[in-house]
Amino acid sequence: MHRMLISAAHKSSGKTMVSIGLCAALNARGHAVQPFKKGPDYIDPMWLSQASGHSCRNLDLYLMENDDIVATFAHHSLEVNLVEGNKGLYDGLALDGSNSNAALAKLLDLPVMLVIDARGMTRGIAPLILGYQAFDREINISGVILNNLGGSRHESKLRAVIEHYTDVPVIGAIHHDERLSIIERHLGLMPSNESHVATAKIIQIGEAIAEQVDLTKLLELSQKPTLDIPHRAKIIPLPCGEKVRIGIARDRSFGFYYEDDLDALEAAGAELVPFDALHDAHLPQVDGLYIGGGFPETCAAELEANVTLRADIKQAIEQGLPAYAECGGLMYLSRNIAYQGNTYQMVGAIEGEVKMHDKPIGRGYVHLKENEAHPWPRPDTPAKQIKAHEFHYSSLENLPSDSRFAYQVERGYGIDGERDGLIVRNLLASYTHLRTIGSCYWATRFVAFVRRCNEQQSPFT
Repeated sequence: MHRMLISAAHKSSGKTMVSIGLCAALNARGHAVQPFKKGPDYIDPMWLSQASGHSCRNLDLYLMENDDIVATFAHHSLEVNLVEGNKGLYDGLALDGSNSNAALAKLLDLPVMLVIDARGMTRGIAPLILGYQAFDREINISGVILNNLGGSRHESKLRAVIEHYTDVPVIGAIHHDERLSIIERHLGLMPSNESHVATAKIIQIGEAIAEQVDLTKLLELSQKPTLDIPHRAKIIPLPCGEKVRIGIARDRSFGFYYEDDLDALEAAGAELVPFDALHDAHLPQVDGLYIGGGFPETCAAELEANVTLRADIKQAIEQGLPAYAECGGLMYLSRNIAYQGNTYQMVGAIEGEVKMHDKPIGRGYVHLKENEAHPWPRPDTPAKQIKAHEFHYSSLENLPSDSRFAYQVERGYGIDGERDGLIVRNLLASYTHLRTIGSCYWATRFVAFVRRCNEQQSPFT
């Protein structure tokens, strides 16, 4: 087995481009590559999944217990296992570094491949590498990948300096090339499901990485024994029952879904029925509805133009169809979205209006306290604080004064700084993104709720 952490000295060093390229290059050579992403992220995993041919899994030291991380990594491991870090190697929320990339490297015994943006650097690269080694001797910085080099002469100088002053091998030297960049948006890279050139871009990046990174050396340095899967008691907080059909929006506007959540929905008895909110004229026959996050504002004109689907969804929710919407899904179910000087009509199931802003309204980890209004069946175990995350540049405004909410926000912003989880009939709509991990069993609870509603009324057709 091979495993590695692709990290960097700081954010925007090119580690995502390198990670995508390595997945594509190794995949093209016939290796089975399993990508992982550290922290809460939807967009980078989309690119990594497409480049590797295997669904990327998220590893989050803030939201997950250590045993859950090790078990997730070990369970999904393949021949080559690549973890893309977030921000810099030692960056994290905790002063002691307990949720940093370095902590993840220790937990999973990951050799670190340090990506360094070397623009304008020569001799100064040596103390940077030496400092990163000295800061924590338990971290194995196995190789360096130089990025944004100015040319062959620049590369030669850097290689000479690193060889003279350090014991870390240079396994890659990537020259500056605008063709390797990916369009960015306010939350990071443009999602691959929105880019019609994503496949060609991945091939291009993969070919460049294959030419400029020593893949044989990379595999040699990342050779490790297989990790044991820790024993975890399987907890099923609610009983499973008959299968239910849950419609799930999967298109250019909605693509923010964690693979673990989709797995959990299916394990709880859901048949996931994908539909395209941009092009499908009608909602398929379903027992429930799940609309995840995304960027509906960038597709607002197309969403507005699909009048029949919007009408179907509004009617279904008004008739009691159980539904769950996160962030972009919440925006789509509102009356309208105001974006770049235009206002676009949306579903209208939520009596509120969405306004886009230039700066984030809510961004980062969230702590929620569930209240008694929450509609989903509860497990027998006592409710605990829910840890999750949010990323939104929009606000939901002009809600009715008697609006009901499922959560009190103890950390974060949610819908109004104090509450999240708007309840409208059998719809729960939230800016918070949940994950079925730790003590949060949202997928199992939602399926149980769909099943209960389905027993009380005929499914929407």
